Amino acid sequence: MFDLEENLKKLPNQPGVYLMKDAQEQILYVGKAKILKNRVRQYFRGQDGLMPKIRKMVELVESFEWIVTDTEVEALILEMNLIKKHRPKYNTMLKDDKSYPYLKVTVNEEYPRVIYTRQLLRDKAKYFGPYTAAYGAQELLYFIQKHWKLCKINKNQHKKGNRACFSYHLNLCDGLCVDKITAEQHRQKIHEIIAFLNGDRAELFREMEQEMKMAAENLDFEKAAQIRDRIALMKRTFEEQIISRDSKQDADVIALEQMDDRVLAQIFFVREGKLIGREHFNIGDPENLSLPELYAVFIKQFYLGATFIPKEIVIAEETADVEILQEWLSQKKEQKVHFILPQKGEKKKLADLAKENARISLLQMGATIRKQEEAAQNAMKALVQAIGLDKNEIHRIEAYDISHISGAYSVGSMVVFIDGKAKNSDYRKFRIKEVRGVDDYAQLTEILRRRFARALEEQKQFLLKNDLPAGKFISLPDLILMDGGKGQVGVAEQVLAEFGLNIPVCGMVKDDTHSTRGLFFQGQEYQFEQFPEAFRLVTRIQDEAHRFAITYHRKLRQEHQVKSILDEIPGVGAARRKALLQHFGSAEKVGQATMEELMAVGTINKRVAEAVYLFFHPEEKKESESEMNPLLNQ
Repeated sequence: MFDLEENLKKLPNQPGVYLMKDAQEQILYVGKAKILKNRVRQYFRGQDGLMPKIRKMVELVESFEWIVTDTEVEALILEMNLIKKHRPKYNTMLKDDKSYPYLKVTVNEEYPRVIYTRQLLRDKAKYFGPYTAAYGAQELLYFIQKHWKLCKINKNQHKKGNRACFSYHLNLCDGLCVDKITAEQHRQKIHEIIAFLNGDRAELFREMEQEMKMAAENLDFEKAAQIRDRIALMKRTFEEQIISRDSKQDADVIALEQMDDRVLAQIFFVREGKLIGREHFNIGDPENLSLPELYAVFIKQFYLGATFIPKEIVIAEETADVEILQEWLSQKKEQKVHFILPQKGEKKKLADLAKENARISLLQMGATIRKQEEAAQNAMKALVQAIGLDKNEIHRIEAYDISHISGAYSVGSMVVFIDGKAKNSDYRKFRIKEVRGVDDYAQLTEILRRRFARALEEQKQFLLKNDLPAGKFISLPDLILMDGGKGQVGVAEQVLAEFGLNIPVCGMVKDDTHSTRGLFFQGQEYQFEQFPEAFRLVTRIQDEAHRFAITYHRKLRQEHQVKSILDEIPGVGAARRKALLQHFGSAEKVGQATMEELMAVGTINKRVAEAVYLFFHPEEKKESESEMNPLLNQ
């Protein structure tokens, strides 16, 4: 039995993290404290000053535990990691989980490349971004590759130019792959690209506009429209808006707006003095926090997984724990990070602009977001009510399905819904490795064992390092949905028992038309006549699990089909198959190639070229045999 008063006396006068738990040992809340004894005692020494939500949480607390740290900054980091791991009900959570794309110029390599990435590393490369629209960044990369005719082969790995890449034959590569240009000429192109990404693009836009006009004059309106759209997209992607004529600093500008029970954070991305984009985030359940505390919550959760931290963070209003946040971000960046609360000047204007944008976005989105979230929450409530579970305990649902054709190309899928909404970043796919042939139960057993083994291993690493591992299996579901009935449920329950886990499992039962009919749970089937919202949610989850599985299955099957065609040709092994596909782009184009074109591929000699050609042109093989043996014509 946990003695509350006795444990309150044991609390130390040190910084650390505390975890509030209910009667089922579920974590209700995670917090940090400069002095644990003072902070935790506040919850139980008179509740008149507590917010209603916190009072309700305290009523549920049956026990608590604490972790002592050396500094308050360490407590901050541990608190954020524990919140991300456990997602406690009474912690305010940032609802959006996004990473942003960058264009990376690998100036640290002998032959620099321009590539698309979502990871910002300390590797001496140049990064441009973040770009808030992934499509805009991809289109920009495509334009750079096409305009400067960049070779897509990594010359750093293939320094001897023994064969041209496929793009070279389409006049889309400058010939770096076959040493048609020197390393110095290539670096000059890279300097031009860097200047372009840094803002020196007026002349290029003029050239594109001239090309568009010429296309229109030649009545090639389709080409003119494509150029027009590309110019518009690039200008939107670059959105040049100078915030300071004297500053070339990188900065993030953060403003929050609160209306009733909704809070929206607006962040402007400023890179080298230019406003390049913006993004907004919804912050859930803000009832128990002041606005300065909400600023601190947003900053902690946003920068915990951020790939880039600017030197300046401009905040529109007072923020709690500024000194601790500043120290933490400086350690994370390995450079000094400054928080600025501007009172006048250009930065004050930009902070006010971010605040106004947050207000407008909140007004515009409020009704729509509220309607969507209410629908998702109602669906979750209806689902747990339909099968008799506690609605307060079910937040994360995982659904599993498998896909194969007569046991071939077998794959499994895991889709995740949190509070009734899909969380695509947590989806996982599995390629069946151990089971051969048609055995759905064995295949489900394999993917479930792999999933939960990974989860327990990551949790073990988390406890050892007090840090989140690179993998993303660490969060366990509150409810598991299996595509199938009693048999599939039994498989899942058996695997959970092996790992000592107690998670409810339902089977998504289908009717004769392969449509969702109900849920099989604890030995009986539940229908949805009285719960239409639950029916729609389960149908959506089941369809999504099936879609994700079959998409991966088709991808594997198509890849195998392309490879198997070339594998049937005598003399064509893995290396020659790869060379042919790289050179021609597809098996179909390999089949259309002439003998001379086939022999142009570096690893293909005359004998192999002839075998490839005759494989795709069997009628010519018969004619050749007929000419060599006149008796066949008699």
